[in-house]
Amino acid sequence: MKNSHLTIAAAAAALLISGARNAQAADADSDSGAAAQYCVQSGGVVIDRLPFYGTNGPASSWLLLMGQKKFCQFTSATDGSRIHITVETLYSTKPSLAALAYYNKPPLGSGGPGNPASYYCSQLGGSDLFGGVNAAGGGWVGRGSVDEVLEACIFPDMSSIDSWGLTYNTNGTIRGIDLTTVLRFHP
Repeated sequence: MKNSHLTIAAAAAALLISGARNAQAADADSDSGAAAQYCVQSGGVVIDRLPFYGTNGPASSWLLLMGQKKFCQFTSATDGSRIHITVETLYSTKPSLAALAYYNKPPLGSGGPGNPASYYCSQLGGSDLFGGVNAAGGGWVGRGSVDEVLEACIFPDMSSIDSWGLTYNTNGTIRGIDLTTVLRFHP
């Protein structure tokens, strides 16, 4: 009886280890070290960003929220424009809502109140709002970055791209780099 319990336990352990290996292989796209390295190899710069609430006020009153993200910043050598995308979104070979929005360029709706890039992000099902629609503002802060506070459109699948870069792209204006040349996902 003891041997049969040991055999069952060994078989269960083997299945767990096998399942963990398969999950690791399926999650190869989420390796942030490889994703950051790919950003640099593609001509971008990795910027660590932290979420802050209240960025429309003095920096001393900004409220640091939980979490952090690595964004890949691409800068155009021609006009100095920039576009930012999370390294995971850039590196993934699977479709993401951010990549699909960039490729498909859904038309900008009739517009709404306030920031057109934020409105466009919401129109696509994402959000770049910190604390809802209010005057306090918020964004992804990269200390020392040219774009210290970034409005990043985050989609339900957690893919993210900067709201202004996405909005300009829908009208045919490339900021930074044409991401279709560096996104690992191709429709």
